[in-house]
Amino acid sequence: MKINKIVIGGFTLLLSISACDNLNYKEYTSQNEDYMKVTYERVTGLLNNVYTKLDTDFGNNYSGGMLASACDEADYAYANNSVCDFTNGNWSPTNALSGTWTNSYEAIQICNEYLANYQGLTFDELKLDPDYNKNMFAYKNSFNEARLLRAYFYFSLVRQYGDVPYFKDFVKVDAVNTLTRTPMQDILTDLMKECDEMAAVLPEDYSKLGVTGLNEPGRVNKYFALALKARIALYAASPLFNKTNDKQAWLVAAQANKALLDACTAAGKGLCKSYAALWAETNRTDPNTNLEIIYLRRPNANSAKSDIEGWNYPIGVTGGKSGNCPTQDLVDAYEMKASGKLWNEDGSGYDPANPYDGRDPRFYLTIAKNGDEKWPTTNTLPLETFFGGINGEPTAGATTTGYYLKKFLVQSIDLSESSKKKNAIHSWVTFRMAEFYLNYAEAIFRYTGSADDASSLGMTAREAVNIIRNREGVKMPALPTGLSAAAFWTKYKNERMVELAFEGHRFYDLRRWKEGDELKSITQMKLTKNLDGSLNYERKVVNRVWDEKMYFFPIPQTEIMKNPNLTQNIGW
Repeated sequence: MKINKIVIGGFTLLLSISACDNLNYKEYTSQNEDYMKVTYERVTGLLNNVYTKLDTDFGNNYSGGMLASACDEADYAYANNSVCDFTNGNWSPTNALSGTWTNSYEAIQICNEYLANYQGLTFDELKLDPDYNKNMFAYKNSFNEARLLRAYFYFSLVRQYGDVPYFKDFVKVDAVNTLTRTPMQDILTDLMKECDEMAAVLPEDYSKLGVTGLNEPGRVNKYFALALKARIALYAASPLFNKTNDKQAWLVAAQANKALLDACTAAGKGLCKSYAALWAETNRTDPNTNLEIIYLRRPNANSAKSDIEGWNYPIGVTGGKSGNCPTQDLVDAYEMKASGKLWNEDGSGYDPANPYDGRDPRFYLTIAKNGDEKWPTTNTLPLETFFGGINGEPTAGATTTGYYLKKFLVQSIDLSESSKKKNAIHSWVTFRMAEFYLNYAEAIFRYTGSADDASSLGMTAREAVNIIRNREGVKMPALPTGLSAAAFWTKYKNERMVELAFEGHRFYDLRRWKEGDELKSITQMKLTKNLDGSLNYERKVVNRVWDEKMYFFPIPQTEIMKNPNLTQNIGW
């Protein structure tokens, strides 16, 4: 495992988190352990390096490509982008397509070293400070943060690789490179226990502690612990991980997700009134948005610029390079607003001559389509995604699917040379309540076998999904009672795809459900303009490469070579 570059052996990378609202991470210097232990600021600053390693999926991992383009949500406009290797057959142990292995183990080893070597300090220089007791609380609490962050990174590893080496002690390099893989269910079980313990001791809200430097909302807390457990429990119950089909695992998942929802509701949290506001620049400060958001991953100081707009603004717009283009498969998932039915269901109200009229409001907030005006704000012409249009093929880099991305992008960003509004701060939503209503719905449905049976938990799967559909500004028709199991499962998967589009879930959902066959193709929409100005809409199915071995990532070949006890995932 490539973690030797952060094993301390006398030196540690120090970073600190500013106490301002933006919570940017700032790098300082490398110093030895004795130097680090001298002051409170140096010690508590050590852990903040781990926060910089929390994941986002704005395109920063694959030169603009998002995981949406590695599944059926999107198609990347440039076939030579590394994200396309997930679907073109070029994925392999020597092209492992993920920094998750190295990044996660670096974070884990920092946590292990911090827990092993930095406890029990008294900081004599602070004893006359009136805030000494409060600061000592913050110092002692930082070790709970370390344990929870470590659990997060281990879950990230298991989600991608299955069985992985699992260690919670500070391990020297030579010993690390002899470790074997621990069964994934054993790891997930232990991680849930760790989350329980941290939920019992971590603060609910740091702003109420009055601790200098700890009033920012960017630190992990009780709700992070509950959310992480709830997500882990859902994965642990899912077919890819639950190989014996243990029905009890679904009950555990339902209970964990319900516990989080109940705790959030008791604290006054609930769904945000505006779906779009969840990804606005103000999502870190708007109290209405914060009702739903459980944890935001704040940007590093050097990544605050708006790369995501440049990567995804349409070709033909100043500074726009295109990028993650939503598929027709995703477009088809947006039901008709009036009927609550999919476009191809009887009585849906779908008009093939006007295919985008009357859709779920989330469609218009997620996807840019032909004819959209002022997208982005500086664009003075309606989007033309038809063949020969300003934003359409055959221009190099134009959308391959007929659509461009809206979600996450700040519409007012102007990428022209003279612009004074080129950058925006994008904060990644790691956990939000809507995910856990959906998680709960899936778990209780899988446990009871019915969309209308709440068991003893007080909320049915159908009721949980309808809470999402009833969001202010969305107000989709409620799912009716009496749906068959097959009909509800179809509706549930569709709802999850729509609500969580481009948030990094779909890529893993199809894997944990063992429904990878859905990744064998995508559908594009090809638009052509007739002489009379009308448009033709033609669906085009494009095949992709999918193999059963792709349910888990290949372990990087460099790691296999360094550790003779490390076995490769099956098929790779």
